[in-house]
Amino acid sequence: MNISKKINLIVNNHLVQNFISLNFLQVANYILPIITLPYLVRVLGPDKFGLLAFYQSFSQFFLVFIDYGFNYTATREISINREDLEEVSLIYSSVLTIKFYFALGSVLIITILIYLVPLFAKDWLIIYLSLSAVIAQSFFPRWFFQGYENMKYITIITVIAKLIFTSLIFIVVIKPQDFFYVPILNTIGFLISFIISIYIIKNKFNIRYKLPSLNRILIQLRGGWHLFLSSVASSLYTSLNSFILGLFTSDFIVGYYAAAEKIVKSVQDLFTPVFHAVYPHLSKKINEDNYNAQLIIKRILKYLSIVALLISIILFLFASNLTHLLLGDKYDDSILIIKILSFIPFLGGLNIVINSLTLLSFNLKKQFSFIVLSAGIFNILCSVVLIPYFGAIGSGIAMNLSELLIFIASIFVLNKNGIFLFNKK
Repeated sequence: MNISKKINLIVNNHLVQNFISLNFLQVANYILPIITLPYLVRVLGPDKFGLLAFYQSFSQFFLVFIDYGFNYTATREISINREDLEEVSLIYSSVLTIKFYFALGSVLIITILIYLVPLFAKDWLIIYLSLSAVIAQSFFPRWFFQGYENMKYITIITVIAKLIFTSLIFIVVIKPQDFFYVPILNTIGFLISFIISIYIIKNKFNIRYKLPSLNRILIQLRGGWHLFLSSVASSLYTSLNSFILGLFTSDFIVGYYAAAEKIVKSVQDLFTPVFHAVYPHLSKKINEDNYNAQLIIKRILKYLSIVALLISIILFLFASNLTHLLLGDKYDDSILIIKILSFIPFLGGLNIVINSLTLLSFNLKKQFSFIVLSAGIFNILCSVVLIPYFGAIGSGIAMNLSELLIFIASIFVLNKNGIFLFNKK
């Protein structure tokens, strides 16, 4: 086979196309926030940026509630049944219906909290606006396109929405009092992406919404229960740290912690295309050839761990430079936080492969849920103990310890189930 034919085979490989599409998306997800973050932190200042981060962190919990683990379960079901349009339509319709009712439930819960909690009553407008952005984000059917292993649509739609949001930020947000426009613009971007995706699903994939039966809804709820629990647990150590920190400290401290966390997580998110591109393919591969599926995971783990370690080292060594470049002189307190969180890309990158990709592909959902739930509870306990004494530093330490716990527990579970990712074969 000549070189040109080999290149054509690689380029036309579905898995390679998906990986390239998601990497392009991740580059956009990395570059666009890097453009807006320096602007927002300077215009809003630590106080308003911290207030915004506090309620965005709180609202992310409702994103987990509305998503209900469908990014995993619905992806897998659509991937398996993609040749059956009737079945895919039922899955698609059931998921959207459940999300609609969960969104209504979220609004009701928020309304009750605003009525009962004085702190929430004071900031009721920003809470509702933050929730609206979360609801709009939750309806984007990433799981549908992932199930068809057609990631180019995710990339195109998401980049369009983010470009609109990024452009409007510089036009609308010009002073600290404009902080409430940020969730409004987020909502507009996510709504546009949802409308475009619905059009594509209807016209390109010939999938129609059909009001599902109660039985179909219950099937989806039962299938996603364990992953829902794990997603809730995951949010306890990935999304709620700024919120917990805000309960014990000030908006200013939340501001410089949240700014540092955004920089580190934007780097860590560079590894998520590995999961989204490989998971649907691997879910089918394991049923056909378990041995080769494990070889694929080992190769991914080998190269990703090297890249993740290098990135963590760079973050640690250049924390001061990154802070002054991206955040400005008002955020010097973020330097130490970035150094503490610099281990997260390495540990988190390993856990994407060892925990999320491997456990879920081998259908070890209960074990996955238990590990992540344990880490989430552990993070809350550590945060509650450490934050009163060490402030934002305590929050960073708690996050690192939680990722380490996930790594150790995942290796133990995999070895117990005969899956050895670190042997020499």
